[in-house]
Amino acid sequence: MGRSQETAGKKEVRNKKDKKRKEKEKKRALKKSEGKKSSFDDMIAYVDEFGVITSTPPDPGRKKQEVVAEDIEIQVVRTSAEESPDYQRKGIVTFYNNSKGFGFIRDLESDQRLFFHASDVQEPVKEDNIVSFEKGKGPRGISAINVRLFREQTTLP
Repeated sequence: MGRSQETAGKKEVRNKKDKKRKEKEKKRALKKSEGKKSSFDDMIAYVDEFGVITSTPPDPGRKKQEVVAEDIEIQVVRTSAEESPDYQRKGIVTFYNNSKGFGFIRDLESDQRLFFHASDVQEPVKEDNIVSFEKGKGPRGISAINVRLFREQTTLP
């Protein structure tokens, strides 16, 4: 009585579901009959002294090296101002669009092209000016920040 309005498409879907359910039951019964169980020990991974992941546990009879805590030396190396790296870099403004407020600088050391925004410019700059800047993290990667005019017009090398 409940299936009198059943169409051919609905019958087909129901038959597929029944077939899938029966196949699943067969697979479950086959797995159960094989008796193959995964245990917690099969899932454990070990890391050796070199950082390599292995499935074999470490050898308990292996001689371990004893370390005395007092023998460990901890020190902080202080660098003077002369030894600290220079974070100010120099570059040439290859492109600058004043109306849109962005441009690009070519680093003189690494020849890398860096993006800069008008909000990071300390002094007014134009194309072909030599500028000093710092590298910083921008919204889309490394960009130039604290851009200052170093020298006016130059000829591109």
